[in-house]
Amino acid sequence: MKKIAVVTDSNSGITQEEAQKMGIHVLPMPFTIDGNEYFEGINLTQEEFYEKLKGDADIATSQPSPHAILKLWDELLKEYDEIVQIPMSSGLSGSCQTAAALAADYEDRVFVVNNHRISVTQRRSVDTALAMVKDGKSGQEIKDFLEETGKNSSIYITVATLKYLKKGGRLTPAVAAIGTMLRLKPVLTIQGEKLDSCAKARTMHQAKQLMIDHIREDIETRFGGVAAHKVHMDIAHTNNEVEALKFRDEVEAAFPGYQVGFVDPLSLSVSCHIGDGALALAITEITE
Repeated sequence: MKKIAVVTDSNSGITQEEAQKMGIHVLPMPFTIDGNEYFEGINLTQEEFYEKLKGDADIATSQPSPHAILKLWDELLKEYDEIVQIPMSSGLSGSCQTAAALAADYEDRVFVVNNHRISVTQRRSVDTALAMVKDGKSGQEIKDFLEETGKNSSIYITVATLKYLKKGGRLTPAVAAIGTMLRLKPVLTIQGEKLDSCAKARTMHQAKQLMIDHIREDIETRFGGVAAHKVHMDIAHTNNEVEALKFRDEVEAAFPGYQVGFVDPLSLSVSCHIGDGALALAITEITE
């Protein structure tokens, strides 16, 4: 049986400490903040990031450098036969395309998965990959399965402020001003390739209910009324753990028999576009 290494990036929400316990490898996502380079989970903590964000620092997201990727691969291939790499969705970053291009020189040894996921759903893909490695599947089989099932997930996000959507150009100044005046809270969705708007709420309570309604619709329509043991539900947040834990209780009350798994910080690559105080609810279909 081949020895296979599983690699992902810090957009999965998996910390360096967790990666060691899981037996995987996490590439830290780089950020440029006021002209200085930082790496998520290495020399940039969640707390430090939000302090800089609130201070209106100039923050730009980036992707792991080819040098960093190749260095990791070459080191791993001294011990492993194959590598399965699970980057964030290709529609949200160029890191997947970069890794796929580099993998062309590692034919039949490095398999880069275009999994269409991020945050807790990306984390679920890592879990699936690890289970498939344990079952003796090859790197190609793991890649094919994760790409085939990658879009069987959704994330719904509500933001606490429109400031960062406006700053990133996702809202015009006029729309942001009206939204702020009316205290609107957009509900955004990530299904595969994009971060899109799907609803608007007037209160956080209403926004949370809308996310629950969308998850219920996914269960009943997209996933054919699947039972609790056939889906994962997870929550993510931006510097908002207390409310995220309360939201977990609300979600479990809304879906008797279903349980919320992870309650994780949302990846900083998404956080910089939506700000702190956000809540997210995700669902991932379990496929075999």
